[in-house]
Amino acid sequence: MPTIATSYNPPPLSIRWSWDLGLGLSTAESTALLGLLAALREHGTLGQAATAANTSYRAAWGLLRKCEQALAKPLVIKAPGKGTQLSEFAEQLLQLDGVARSTLQEIHAPWGQRLQELLSPSEAAEPERLRIAASHDLALADWIENGRHITVDIFWRGSEEALLALARGECDAAGFHLPTTLSGEQAATWLGRWLKPRQFVFFPIMRRQHGILTAAGNPFGIQSLADVARLGLRMVNRQRGSGTRGMIDQLMAANGLNTRDIPGYAHEEFTHDAVASAIASGQADVGFGIQAAAARYDLGFVPLGQDQYCLAVRSSIAHSSAVRQLIRRFLGNTFHERLAALPGYVATSVAGELLPWEQFTAALNDQPR
Repeated sequence: MPTIATSYNPPPLSIRWSWDLGLGLSTAESTALLGLLAALREHGTLGQAATAANTSYRAAWGLLRKCEQALAKPLVIKAPGKGTQLSEFAEQLLQLDGVARSTLQEIHAPWGQRLQELLSPSEAAEPERLRIAASHDLALADWIENGRHITVDIFWRGSEEALLALARGECDAAGFHLPTTLSGEQAATWLGRWLKPRQFVFFPIMRRQHGILTAAGNPFGIQSLADVARLGLRMVNRQRGSGTRGMIDQLMAANGLNTRDIPGYAHEEFTHDAVASAIASGQADVGFGIQAAAARYDLGFVPLGQDQYCLAVRSSIAHSSAVRQLIRRFLGNTFHERLAALPGYVATSVAGELLPWEQFTAALNDQPR
């Protein structure tokens, strides 16, 4: 499998990958083989390839023979008048290497940014596009899809997964939500499971109304999850690790319910849209989600509580032009108009700026319930 070696030379800094093919071959030999094969494909003769790979003809030929023996497959074919050509297997190795490097580069690009920030903070490049892992939200999805000049790449994750991705350096920011019933101290304890306070700043974006989604007109007269259990209705749940799932489990505990009391509790979906769609199509009788999802699918809705949707951003890029532009757009009329058009939403930005940990958790207590 590929292993990662990090360069600590002066800027520009990067993350580099190498192969360990095993089978008695060292990492250095595996890496050298891929480099030699690439040079051979480009130059067509082993002599020129060896020179390009900064090795001798004899060493290059010895490496090829050792690797062919270890892999039990031919790597080169010597054809009269055509020099040394790659075998089909060698071409497949190079193709795999190219795909792997392209994929790994995209996945681990944020690590290079963090390495640059750690070793040379003054020379760290600002991200051109923000990578945001975020809990699914209809307003954000609509805004990103239809908004102009929104320079972000967003990946839908559960709140916990989004915060973990941010903590691991896999994204620039994370969208998450938590119940408004949490005190500032409780919110700080929950966030502290994933983030280190001094490394991140926060922006409260909006509040959303959550509740039970039912068929149009609420034909079963549901008022709580206890009614769902009592009537034996089929439920569609959110996935474990999502903020909404956390709210569901809290309501279950408050009603003294066990997961066995709710048919379909194990039926999980990953977005509010998917939950609403399952009910609209008759796959489930009820679900739990935001009011806007119920309205989109003409479903009944029983309000049970609110959550606060927030953005966490790495402190090191808080003053970058990309982040400043994002916050300006959250504060702009276009986004607020979109929120106003969706049932159950209200903007809750505090002072129009990113807040350090202490101010953020204190602000949660100050918001009207």
